[in-house]
Amino acid sequence: MKNFSRSLVWLTISEIIFNIAGYIIHSALGRILEPEDYGRYSLVITLTTMIVILIGNGIPTAMSKYLSEIVESDPHQIRAIKRKSIKMQALLMAGVTVVFLILAPVISYLLNDPTLTPLFQISAFIIPAFAAASFYFYFYTGLHFFRLQAILKTTRATARVVFIIGLAYFFGVKGAISGYIAAPLFVFSVALICDMILTHRYFPATKNREVATEKTFSAKTILNYAWPLTLFLLFYELISTIDLYFIKSLLHSDHLTGIYNAAITAGRIPYFLFYALTIILLPAISKTTAERKEKETSDLINRSLRLMIFVLFPLVTLLALYSRQTILLIYGTDYLEAVYPMSLYVIGAGFLTVFYVLSFVLNGAGLVKIPMWLTLWGLILNITLNFLFIPKLELIGASCAVVVTALFLMIGSLLYVKKHFSVHMPIMLWIVSIIAVLIMIFASIFLPEGTLTFMISSIILCMIYIGILRLTGQLTDQDISMFTKRKNTKVA
Repeated sequence: MKNFSRSLVWLTISEIIFNIAGYIIHSALGRILEPEDYGRYSLVITLTTMIVILIGNGIPTAMSKYLSEIVESDPHQIRAIKRKSIKMQALLMAGVTVVFLILAPVISYLLNDPTLTPLFQISAFIIPAFAAASFYFYFYTGLHFFRLQAILKTTRATARVVFIIGLAYFFGVKGAISGYIAAPLFVFSVALICDMILTHRYFPATKNREVATEKTFSAKTILNYAWPLTLFLLFYELISTIDLYFIKSLLHSDHLTGIYNAAITAGRIPYFLFYALTIILLPAISKTTAERKEKETSDLINRSLRLMIFVLFPLVTLLALYSRQTILLIYGTDYLEAVYPMSLYVIGAGFLTVFYVLSFVLNGAGLVKIPMWLTLWGLILNITLNFLFIPKLELIGASCAVVVTALFLMIGSLLYVKKHFSVHMPIMLWIVSIIAVLIMIFASIFLPEGTLTFMISSIILCMIYIGILRLTGQLTDQDISMFTKRKNTKVA
């Protein structure tokens, strides 16, 4: 994909802005709300957004894959694919919203807290609002409008800060939840206007209502791809967050639930940063595999793996080393109990990030059942470990369960990617990277670790890591050129 590097930069910047906004929201809500109320808010928002992200993203992701395959070769099909996807998505989301409203009292009962019922009922309307905004995000992915995606992502970040914090300040927990409805509706309105202007401009064939009718693209094609992808997303998100619900149900503590949510929110920083890579990889791999360009597919995967080694290794190390400072910076002293769970969880989050990225390599190639089965077995393992660890070790036990499960998933995905693609990752790169991490850990002993000075120390440690890879020849000029070469882009 010619614009891989530049598109990745655009989306990564927007993803960083989006997640900075997210941490501003969590930091503000952690201070506006007490830990108990923050725990209740976390349970409601995590469950509701998890449902819409998982169930609601299967069809749009499938749409994105098939759009990316025909966007250049047969743009007349864009309209038909979009129409089919809208119909299926609207019916699915309407049904899920109604079911969630009906089951709100049941969910509250299972969590041993009937007072959560009205909060879950309000949050039900997050589902259609979130799904509407996300639909256009995947639509623009399929059209390779990555710059527009970056703009919309930044717009969404701003809208979330304004609506969620503003409403929380005046109306507490209910206001914070309502902000999650208002923000995506605002973004959907902006995306809809962009669709009316830009899609017709770049793809004139979409103006013709007679072209690419219902017969040219069947709903079955989308559903055959969407259902295993939806299950994969469901199982993956459960692996990432189900420990939060086990803590609530097994330990019966809103306080510990809020503390653990702080730990996993800070610990998932690696995943949030690399999410942009999955956005690029799905359409890129879909396109290269559909065109049978094996070398280009292999190059994309190798570059992605190298990028994760160069960035993920030092990032996870820094977050584990400075977990106390990270928690203090985001949440303040009331959440210091989250320090040790976070320092463990971030290691698991690193493993999960590798697995998630490689899963989208497999998904892009149409091998959607492999990630689905891996996450199913991973979820079973995670549930078993949570039952064993949480009653005895509490928050530390939940983090340990994630680390073990994530390691299993990462190894499994690496083996499958190596089996199906021509992937070559020099063993010396792994060895040097591990040695560089160990040197970082040793060097951190001699550097300041204050609440703010740890940032300077982090920069120094990153320079040490990069310097070692550069001196040993593992970080090459070609790797650096990914972000220094300027290329023309047609992306809107």
